[in-house]
Amino acid sequence: MKTEQFPETLHEAIKYFAKDDRAFEYMKQVRWPDGKVTCPRCGCADVSFISTRKLWTCSECKTKKQFTIRVGTVLEDSAIPFEKWICAFWLISNAKNGISSYEIGRSLGVTQRTGWFMLQRIRLAMHNGTIEKMKGQVESDESFIGGRSRFMHKAKKKLQSGWKGMTPVQGLLERTAGGKASRVKLKVLKTTRKHEVQGNVREYVLKGSEVHTDALRSYIGMNQDYVHQVVDHAVCYAKGHVHTNGLENFWCLLKRTIKGTYVNVEPFHLFRYLDEQAFRFNEREDTDRGRFVKAISGIVGKSLTFAKLTGKEEGGELLPA
Repeated sequence: MKTEQFPETLHEAIKYFAKDDRAFEYMKQVRWPDGKVTCPRCGCADVSFISTRKLWTCSECKTKKQFTIRVGTVLEDSAIPFEKWICAFWLISNAKNGISSYEIGRSLGVTQRTGWFMLQRIRLAMHNGTIEKMKGQVESDESFIGGRSRFMHKAKKKLQSGWKGMTPVQGLLERTAGGKASRVKLKVLKTTRKHEVQGNVREYVLKGSEVHTDALRSYIGMNQDYVHQVVDHAVCYAKGHVHTNGLENFWCLLKRTIKGTYVNVEPFHLFRYLDEQAFRFNEREDTDRGRFVKAISGIVGKSLTFAKLTGKEEGGELLPA
């Protein structure tokens, strides 16, 4: 009997994971890559499988002995079938300009509210918490996300002018080197002051690297640890290899996604949308299948409740994922 190959397209994925218990077995492999099922609460390997209910029972846990694949992942407490989750992961990881919660709802047969919650969980899975620092030639630049006052209703325009009310975001881009494609790291800022802007550079960029920035005064003083190269955009946008054009290109992609697909993003959710866009940019040279596999492999060890997502936990303050 011919064994079906892992899907390469969304159409193939829908057919592939619709058969028998293939979606369950695949998610089991994602949850426990080494094939050894362990209790997500105590780590015990002495577990027994109840096939009729597709869950396991731990012999060590005194309470909450039973667990499923979803426990300890971003899918925890979700009743949505694995087949729909897989389709959602495939769609968002490969949609260059993102996909809205309304479109997810129509495509999967769920409500818009459920689609929005699914997308926020998937964005958490896409978050890359790597400690590998950037090196070589690195660009650093800032952009402001939000509605410009000139596009607002005159009643709101009186309350806001220029960049006021918009959210600053800092981007770091490691340029192509050694056959590796350029990659970005994004951070939502409270301000664009020196301690915050330079703090992110020092946290994510290896000392001794060549850092290219514009003439923002917040970058003054980095020469002690980096080869700091400055291009003044009031004069020109590039001096030889000194420029921030890589990040300028990325800002265009990000803003096209936010304005064209999501229309409006609340500041306290912005970091999740940044994770989504950074993931697709950093994995742009991979295939649809490869991006899907990398995205869904990030579900383990992360959780996001609706109360946390909407800021109703811990006194109503939004908690970082």
